[in-house]
Amino acid sequence: MKDLQIYKIFEYNFSENRNLYGTGDLGEVYAISLAQTLGAYSLVTDDTKQGGPYMSLLQFEDNVMTFTFADVLILRYLVGDADENQTVNDFNMINNSSSLNWSFKSQVSKFIKRFLKDPYRNEDKEWILDLTAKKGFSIKVKLEALSKLL
Repeated sequence: MKDLQIYKIFEYNFSENRNLYGTGDLGEVYAISLAQTLGAYSLVTDDTKQGGPYMSLLQFEDNVMTFTFADVLILRYLVGDADENQTVNDFNMINNSSSLNWSFKSQVSKFIKRFLKDPYRNEDKEWILDLTAKKGFSIKVKLEALSKLL
């Protein structure tokens, strides 16, 4: 097993970030390592705590983009695959059936901060601006329309 690439990446991730992981659940390290090993483009997770896959992959110099389920719903809305009402309803359905108890308003604010106002990585802002250009929508207009329902 120690010859497997995922195991080598896991060991590296753990040793380089030991202070983040402590002695807790190493599932985060496995998720990060697996995404890196597979060359995944993205990882969707609800684990947004410091040291978890979402924050860790944002901080690593890595090509894996992380998303929460709220990010995915917002992106689906932005590209036109759902309207504002469907997006809010789907968020509420997922949120209510989980134990996350997230506020959609705060998730939209985090999305705006991450992709537009104060990104961890400039690549994320470039990515969303490229998406808006390719799909031909105004992110400002779309997010204002969504915010009216919150």
